[in-house]
Amino acid sequence: MAERNPQQTAEFVRDRMYANDRVSQGLGMRVTQIGPGNSTVTMTVREDMLNGHALCHGGLIATLADTAFAFACNAYNERTVASGFSLDLHAPAHLGDVLTARCFEQAKTGRTGVYDTEVHNQRGERIALFRGRSYTQRGRPAVEG
Repeated sequence: MAERNPQQTAEFVRDRMYANDRVSQGLGMRVTQIGPGNSTVTMTVREDMLNGHALCHGGLIATLADTAFAFACNAYNERTVASGFSLDLHAPAHLGDVLTARCFEQAKTGRTGVYDTEVHNQRGERIALFRGRSYTQRGRPAVEG
C-alpha cells in the first residue's frame, strides 16, 4: 500500500474514528472538514438537546467542541486523548440552530498539545470558546490500517 500524505492520513483517521464514534453519530454530528491538527464539526440543536430553559444544554455544546478537538488532535494517526479542557459559553444556542465547531492546533510539543475550538451558530454568532489540552500516546495509532 502506498504511503499516505498528511491530508490523506487525516481523512483516513476521520473516517475510521467516526465509524466507531457512537456519541457523534447519536447527536447527529458531521465532520465537515479535517486536516492535520484541525477539524470542523457541525450539529443541529434538536428538541432532545434542550435544557429546562429551552436552550441547548451546555454539556452538549462542550461535547461538540470536544469532538472537533478529538478529530483535530488524532488527525496525525497517533492515539491522542484529552488531558483537560476549559469552556467559556458566550451566548445560548436554540432549537434548530446549526452549530459549527472549528478546532485548530495552537501548539504541539512532544506528547502534549493545545487546541482552540470556536463554536458559532448559523448566523456567525460565537456560542462558545473551548481550549483543549492533549496527551499523545506515542507508538499507538489512533486507528488501525
